[in-house]
Order: sequence, then C-alpha cells, then structure tokens
Amino acid sequence: MNNEIVIKPDLTAKQKEVLRLLFANNGISEILYGGGAGGGKSYLGCLFLIIGCLKYPNTRWLMGRAKLSALRQSTLNTFYEVAQKLNLKVGEHFTVNNQSNTINFTNGSQILLKDLFTYPSDPNFDSLGSIEITGAFVDEANQITEKAKNVLVSRIRYKLDENNLEPKILMTCNPSKNWVYNEYYKKHKDGTIEEYKSFIQSLVGDNKFISKHYVNNLNRLDEVSQARLLRGEWEYADNLSIFDYDSIVDTLNRFRKIDDRTYRHIMAVDVARLGKDATVIMIMNDEDTIVHIEEFSKYKVNETVDRVKELAKEHNIKFADIIIDSDGVGGGVADYISGSRSIVNNAKPFAGDNYQNLKTQLYFKLGEQINNGNLAVNNIKDAQEVKLTQELQILKRTKIDQDGKICMTSKDEVKKMIGRSPDYSDCLAYLMYFKCKSNTNNGPQIYSFNY
Repeated sequence: MNNEIVIKPDLTAKQKEVLRLLFANNGISEILYGGGAGGGKSYLGCLFLIIGCLKYPNTRWLMGRAKLSALRQSTLNTFYEVAQKLNLKVGEHFTVNNQSNTINFTNGSQILLKDLFTYPSDPNFDSLGSIEITGAFVDEANQITEKAKNVLVSRIRYKLDENNLEPKILMTCNPSKNWVYNEYYKKHKDGTIEEYKSFIQSLVGDNKFISKHYVNNLNRLDEVSQARLLRGEWEYADNLSIFDYDSIVDTLNRFRKIDDRTYRHIMAVDVARLGKDATVIMIMNDEDTIVHIEEFSKYKVNETVDRVKELAKEHNIKFADIIIDSDGVGGGVADYISGSRSIVNNAKPFAGDNYQNLKTQLYFKLGEQINNGNLAVNNIKDAQEVKLTQELQILKRTKIDQDGKICMTSKDEVKKMIGRSPDYSDCLAYLMYFKCKSNTNNGPQIYSFNY
C-alpha cells in the first residue's frame, strides 16, 4: 500500500525557484525572498516548513517573527491557509499546542513558533541556545536584528546528515533600509553577494493568484509606500531625505586608525530630560572621527558633570570645546562646566544661513559631512548603530513650498515615528556646532533653537 502524500501546490515561477534552492544541496544556506506586498512570501515560507516536516519524519523546524503575537495573528493564519489548500487537517495530520507554541505532525516532525525580538533581558538570544533545528523560516525578517538571524542560523543542525540535508533559512520581508538591504539586496545588486546567500525579488505582479482588489488598494497608497509595497523598490527613500542611507551605513562602518593623543577633541552632551530618555555623550577629533560614544540614564546632575569632566580630562578637551544641550536638567550640567558652549530652545542659526533654527543648520551640516564621506565612527556598538541609523534615515526637509526657510522633520514627529527621543542623532548634530561656528567671525557663546 502506498501511503505517499503527493503535494502539488499552485505556485508562481518565483516561488518555485525559491523552493528549488531550499531543497537542493547547492551550498546556499541563506535565502531572502523580499520585495513588494502580495508576492506570496509568507505563503511560501509556510509551505517550505510543511514540505520539510512531511518529507523528513522526526525533524524539527522553526517559524519565527519579531513578536510571537504578530506570528499568531498573521503568519500562523497563513500556515492554516496553506495546510487547508494541501488537504491537511488539524487533528488528522497535525496538532497545534498553544502552551508549548509548537505544531506537531503525526510523523514526529515539529515546528517551533518563536519570538525573535531583541529583549534587554536576553541580548545574546540565550533562549535559542538550547534548541537544535533542521531548518527555519523567518517572516518579516527586517523586523529582527542581524544578530538574531546569525544565532538562529547557528542552531540549524538537527538531523541534517541523516536526511542528506544542508542547513537552510528562508527569510521574507518587504523592502527595508537595514541589514537585509545591506547584506542581501545591495550585495545582489552589486554582484558581491556571498556564495552561501541568495536574494530573489518578490513582486505582486509575479503572483497570478492575487486579488485585483489587493492591487487596487496598493495603488491608493502614498508614493513612498507604493514604491516599497507595490513596485518592490528597495531604493525607496525620496529626494527630501537629509541623509543618504548608503552614506549612513558607510559612515558607521568607516574606521580610521588614529593616535588619539595627537588630535584636538570636541565633545557633545545630550542630557536626558525625562526618566525614559538617555544622556548621550560623543567625542570627535579634528580628523572628523567619532572616537567615543556612551549612553547612561538616571544620572543625577552632579554624576553627569563628573562623567563629563572625567572624559574631558581623559581626552584633553578644553571646556570651551564642549557643547551641552542645556534645556531643563542640561542647564544645571552646563552651569558646572564653566566656559562650555550651551544650546537652548528658540535659537537663531549662525548669521548668513537661511535655516529655520540653529538645530536645523547643524543637522544639514551633518548631512553634508555624512553624504560626502567625511565622517568616520570608531568602535560603535551594535545597539548604538541601530538607534543612530534609525534616527538619521527618517529625517527629511519639510515645508519646501513655504517662506524659503530650510526646515526639517520636527522632534515631535520623530518621537512619534520611533517611540523615543532621537538622543544619538541630536548629540552627533551638536558636534557640527564647531564647524558652523568656524565659518563665522563672531556670534554669542549661547545659542538656542526650537526643534
């Protein structure tokens, strides 16, 4: 008696291409299937896991997403849809255990449902350290960190040799300007992608099964959203962005070998105003290299003052070469750093520049430095890089049809978009004070701005 289950799903040409890569011993272990909405990405990921479970009994696979709640509400529903189309029934072919977050097949195979968010309590993903899996599918991979992906890849080793399998991870996402862009799309475009990686573009036009109403809805989106979700464009940033994304990435990965003792240094301090905000300090030498970045929270005024003075002594920084955001608590810090420069609200830009305020002027100067490749950042931590990249890439020139003053995205808007204060980008912009000031012959020591 033949108990073989024959699976003949309806697939697009792109989906078939990805499946061939996933189940071939070809040396390719990481596949990003990314692009516009409606390309059947989640459908394919669920199908990959189902085929793996059924074809290789007693194997263990992983379905992951940044948040388990989103996985349950979206990706898991797609799994049920795929199972139904393949005539697989709950109870007959598989069961779902909501307590252990597993899908268990009757042939002994299993799918683990995993939350891959970077929690402060588990920055190294030790929660993944005890598992071994045969393969993995990560939906909306742009929402997890590259570190999470790397740790997950290291766990793909369960019963590979017994089944003559190679480790495989399938990642899906819409265009996003983070590590998925840098490591897959851009390298694929440039012809520099590693042999063990593959990028395949997903577009709604590739999917002959998609509803015309879905496409009509995509056509009603704003231009940037249409670029990302309808046309699957990875270079979707518009020409109003202050910072070119690739230049941000290059800056944060540009390391200059220096002997710090031979350079003049300047320091910027963005002092926390609220309990959830962080105080950020950055130090730059006169070769435009950031040599020190640190963040701390819940420091008292005297503790912040002590730390600023310690760093000034360590890097031989004169107090006149320190600029401090002096709103609120920051004013107390500046008072104790005699001779330091201060920035407060409602400032005018340096004379002769047509900016809405000083902070706008500093940010556009920073944009000039980054986009021209002048800036380098030494020894930035991963978490700091993520925050700074997020803050810089959403800043745009605004109100271009109004009174001629150069304006930018307001701080309130930035907070709404990222859910926190842009402490890192603000601090980096403050360092531009000394470059802008050097272009003027005079100007008061205390400036302010309304941002």
